[in-house]
Amino acid sequence: MQARIQNPAMFLSEAMPHLQALAKSTDHAGVPAETLALAHLRASQINGCGVCVDMAFRYKKPEEATERLFAVSAWRDTPYFTDAERAALALTEAVTRLADRSDPVPDEVWNEAKRHYNDPQLAAILLHVAVTNVWNRLNVATRQIAGEWAKSADAKKWVDKAHSAAR
Repeated sequence: MQARIQNPAMFLSEAMPHLQALAKSTDHAGVPAETLALAHLRASQINGCGVCVDMAFRYKKPEEATERLFAVSAWRDTPYFTDAERAALALTEAVTRLADRSDPVPDEVWNEAKRHYNDPQLAAILLHVAVTNVWNRLNVATRQIAGEWAKSADAKKWVDKAHSAAR
């Protein structure tokens, strides 16, 4: 396997900080980081983004149960998720699959999410899913290879920065 080109966000260096800033903007709206990570994984599974699915497991937080990550694709049929997480996952699926139905985000899905999250939290979930979909589309279109990024100097910088921020 070989990527077609380097990921465009890395190729056009001024794009990367903007995408990272947009993603970071979702961190402080009150949505648990675990919920955003589940949404990221689910959108990435739907879009067939091996890079992002790989990263979900590779960089998972130690307190996140592996069973939950394995079960995200079957979240409706497993007992590992809260009602709020289920609402976020349903919203993630609807927003990721916009072309799959005439009413892409049905009131039922929106209202259930609204029951669990306030407006800033809903905004954070939507932005997080949108950014995930951007990354998925860039990775899939250019055939980025799962695991390759994790070996790069950019990944080491990213992991070191994330660990520093967590301290």
